[in-house]
Amino acid sequence: MNTPARTSWDKVEFYTSYFLMAVLASVIGTRLGFAGVWELPTLDLVLSIVALVLVVASFWIARQRRSWRLWIIAFATVTQLLPMIVRHPAILFPVLGALIPVVIMVWALMALSRKGPNNPRVRGS
Repeated sequence: MNTPARTSWDKVEFYTSYFLMAVLASVIGTRLGFAGVWELPTLDLVLSIVALVLVVASFWIARQRRSWRLWIIAFATVTQLLPMIVRHPAILFPVLGALIPVVIMVWALMALSRKGPNNPRVRGS
């Protein structure tokens, strides 16, 4: 083979980040679609448009760079959550509750993606 094989954990991170970008693009697109029905504050509208452009473009510009994908996902997520939390602070509590499984998932993905191919494999199922 001419190219080194990707480890299975690299593939997990790769497909997970692409899935997250697809979900973010659909959520932001839906939010922008409803902007015609309900008035969206100007700051939210601008941030959502920038985030949607970055997420859609990241399928091409960040296909080889893991750090770019993660930064774009973080930026798009923050641009959707922060303005709502600033306007309605009561939303902070459900967001913090939802953050616990997200942090666990991110930690697990980071730990798995750093696992090298030389580490002993666990036998069994």
